[in-house]
Parts: sequence; C-alpha cells; structure tokens
Amino acid sequence: MGRSRAGSYGRSMTLVRRPAPTAVTPWRGSATDTGRRSAALEPALELARQVTVVGLAILLYFGVRGLTQGDHATAVAHGFDVLAIERRLGLDREHWAQGLIVDRPVLTMVWNWIYIWGHWPVIAATLIWLHRADRRAYLVLRNALCLSGAIGLVIFASYAVAPPRLMPIGLVDTVTEHSTSYRVLQPPALVNRYAAVPSLHVGWNLLIGVALWRASRRRLIRAVAVAGPVLMATAVVVTANHYVIDGMVGAAVALTGWALSGRLTPRLVAADARLRARVASWSRRRAGAW
Repeated sequence: MGRSRAGSYGRSMTLVRRPAPTAVTPWRGSATDTGRRSAALEPALELARQVTVVGLAILLYFGVRGLTQGDHATAVAHGFDVLAIERRLGLDREHWAQGLIVDRPVLTMVWNWIYIWGHWPVIAATLIWLHRADRRAYLVLRNALCLSGAIGLVIFASYAVAPPRLMPIGLVDTVTEHSTSYRVLQPPALVNRYAAVPSLHVGWNLLIGVALWRASRRRLIRAVAVAGPVLMATAVVVTANHYVIDGMVGAAVALTGWALSGRLTPRLVAADARLRARVASWSRRRAGAW
C-alpha cells in the first residue's frame, strides 16, 4: 500500500516539460505592405510637390520682378513711347475707356473686382481643378505660366514702362483709390511698379481660357474660358493699370510660353516617369532587404 501510494505520488509530481521559447523578432512588414503604404501616400506627396513647385515659382517671379524695377524717369519716357505707338496704330483708347466708368461707383467697383479677383484666384482654382481632372493639361498650363513668366521678367528688366496710372496724363488708379484687397494679394514690396509691358494679367488669363476650353466640353466652363480673357483685357485698361497694347503683347508672350510648354512638357513627363520608376525600384529593393 505504501509503495503504491508513493509511486502514484511520485508520478503526480512529475514535471511536464514545456517547449523552449522561440526568439521574437520585430515585424518589419513585407514589400507588399510597403508598396501599399507608398501608394496611399502618393496623392498627398504629389500634391505637396506641386504646391512647392508652384509656390517657389511665384516667389521667384515676384522676387525677380521687384528687384528689376527701373527708375521712374526712364519708365515714364518709355510710357510716352508706348502711347506714341498706340496713336500711330489708332489704339490710344485709355482715356475713352476709363471715362465710361470713372464717374460710376458701381461700375468702377465691378471692374476693380474683375482685375483683383479674376486673376490669381482664378489661376489657383484652375490649377487645382486640372491637377485633379487632367494631369497632363495641368502640367502644360503650369509650365506655360512659368515659361511666359520668365519671358516677361526679361522684358520687365530690359524695358521698364510706367503704367497709365503712374503717367502724368490724367488717368485715375481706381484699384488703389477704391480697394485695399489687391495689396493683400500682391504686397507692394514684391511689385515692380514699372512692369506695364507685357500685361501678364491678360496673358495668363488667356492661358487659363485656353486650358479650360481644351479640358472640358461643358458649356459653362467654355463660357468662362472665353469671357475670362476678354473681361481681364478690358479691366486692365479701364482701371489704368495697362495700355491697350500691353494686353496684345501679354497675349503674344503667353502663347509663346504655351507653344514652348507643348514641346517641353512631354519630355519632362517622360523624365519624371523614369525618375519615379527608379525611386520605386529602390524602395522595393530596400523593403526586400528588411
């Protein structure tokens, strides 16, 4: 009896061996997981990249434009030269145009608003829409704006022209006298006062019109595409910010930028695709190394 109890007691106290613990390694994720995370971040990174590129281009444009401002006497002399050319061509309509609105506060306010809010806000909205709707059209427009802006800077630096509002010819600066919004959108420290020729207000709004017309067949958008440049070409004259001929030169400069962009953008897109492929390949190899 005693031996039986001892035997059963001994068996009950037998230790059960547990398997040895395995080493735990931190999870680093697979290449597939890394690819999914990269794909999820791609739209945000692309938007950030475009905002950076456009923002730097705008700062460079206004910075260089402000630094290349000519002296007042030379700019006024060139302004009289422009007026003389307009008289020979029958285009000297600045006094007549402003006379239609200057004594009508409501009309003055409307044309001031078109000049102020029909330019930079419209450009920004169009770029954002095209970036989402048609990336190729967005790139063509973005590059056309940059290229025509560069051409404009060369002209501003080499031939300073005082706008009608700064000329001693009896015209009124309606934007400055009746509004402070424009100085918020374009701080005076970044503005070249003698950059009348060419009018990129007109030229860039023309590019916006071309881009919208090509990107959409909707009647409303195409109506905006046609009306926008016409309204801006009128606004810059009636507010005494540009001569009639400035809009024509601005349109020519802008369309030159568009033509150059049409040739350069496909090459830039191809180069960007090759760079992206190399970066993606490097990322996959890096993920596989983990």
